[in-house]
Amino acid sequence: MRSSKTIHVISCHAEGEVGDVIVGGVTPPPGDTIWEQRSFIAKDQSLRNFVLNEPRGGVFRHVNLLVPPKHPEADAAFIIMEPEDTPPMSGSNSICVSTVLLDGGIVPMTEPVTELVLEAPGGLVRVRADCRNGKAERIHVQNVASFADRLDANLEVDGLGTLTVDTAYGGDSFVVVDASALGFAIEESEAADIARLGVRITNAANEQLGFCHPENADWKHISFCAFCGPLTATDKGLTGRSAIAIQPGKVDRSPTGTAVSARMALMAARGQMSVGQEFEARSIIGSTFTGKILSEATVGDRPAIIPQISGRAWVTGIHQHMLDPGDPWPGGYKLSDTWGA
Repeated sequence: MRSSKTIHVISCHAEGEVGDVIVGGVTPPPGDTIWEQRSFIAKDQSLRNFVLNEPRGGVFRHVNLLVPPKHPEADAAFIIMEPEDTPPMSGSNSICVSTVLLDGGIVPMTEPVTELVLEAPGGLVRVRADCRNGKAERIHVQNVASFADRLDANLEVDGLGTLTVDTAYGGDSFVVVDASALGFAIEESEAADIARLGVRITNAANEQLGFCHPENADWKHISFCAFCGPLTATDKGLTGRSAIAIQPGKVDRSPTGTAVSARMALMAARGQMSVGQEFEARSIIGSTFTGKILSEATVGDRPAIIPQISGRAWVTGIHQHMLDPGDPWPGGYKLSDTWGA
């Protein structure tokens, strides 16, 4: 088979959400920092198009590029490519990357616990992996500092009137809405409606509320809409369902690690959670991540938390994505039936 490009991928999913990992065939992008490398990929688009667009990708796919770390403490670094964004951090993707590194033998595994440090574009994340019989069974990720942005803000959405929403950052930026107030129980049958409405709410929030990270001026938009269900007390803290709408219009199959972090920051800001307590988040398909507030922090002049998220991931295959030099769509394509308008 002839090919002018061959990219080697180990495919993976974390609690249902795809997070494939490029392990070969791509040279590191230019940049003195992982953030600068991320910015090159986001602007250049060629790698994103090749792996995310059809026929190799699709709106359901996230792909991570392994690159040599820049920070002396880091064992590995990764750049996250989601359908419409190249974000600072992702919980499900960091769990997939950790699993691929260990299950794939790229980083040596030590049983029963392996510790490693990953460098995401948004900063260092410390990982503890519970390992048994050659498998990383559960990944615990100490996420970047997370904070509440706006509490109880008014948001006008066409057809819905005025909503009361929160905005927050958990490694990525969110507008957070009350699912039950909008008539959602967060069940699988509601996924299409949640996806479509979530994009409308996210777009409205960007127009009316906006977001700017106090320490990273490049991150100045709201990425996702989190539909959050009611909270129930547990012996360790709280539990609740949620569904995260991702641009251009899909629902995260996992509980979304950055959303768990953002929601815990909101709960901490309201006095509903404190250091040491846990939050079990359940996704639209019933999968779970466990969040925990490790400590308090500050981001700029904002009170923040250092969250931990944990979950499981499984390798689903090994792929070699190729480009025939005669292929008339070398960068792939998107159609509005799945990619939205």
